[in-house]
Amino acid sequence: MARPDKAAAVAELTEQFRSSNAAVLTEYRGLTVAQLKTLRRSLGENAQYAVVKNTLTKIAANEAGITTLDDLFNGPTAVAFVTGDPVESAKGLRDFAKDNPNLVIKGGVLDGKALSADEIKKLADLESREVLLAKLAGALKGKQTQTAQLFQALPTKLVRTVDALRAKQDGEQGGAE
Repeated sequence: MARPDKAAAVAELTEQFRSSNAAVLTEYRGLTVAQLKTLRRSLGENAQYAVVKNTLTKIAANEAGITTLDDLFNGPTAVAFVTGDPVESAKGLRDFAKDNPNLVIKGGVLDGKALSADEIKKLADLESREVLLAKLAGALKGKQTQTAQLFQALPTKLVRTVDALRAKQDGEQGGAE
């Protein structure tokens, strides 16, 4: 490969690292082209899976400010660049690796923080962003309902108390006459 081609490849990889929320490095040794195609589909539409050259990708990662991955660039390496929900892509990688033990998750980076292979598997165990937001909305709605009931109960109790005091007063005045 000519020098300008390598520079262009590094520039493209650098841009992918910079524009991604997360990047997961994997070893794909022993996977067929058909299996790689299936893996790409399982990652979702917000991830791009690319087989890369270690030296060029290491240079690109360093240029993007990511130096924590340097030890992972050995053997046949592919990178999943995630631009959307990293949980969805982590689940896709984890599930594919269960069925295809030749795929090995080496590690990655999420919002500039290095992740080990175990941390990526823990990330995959999380519920998706949409599910977590729905649970939060449900919890907030429940709190709003409780607050509304509390505010509604205060005037009701006040009216009952005033009525009871009035009835007591009327009873005392009726007994005094």
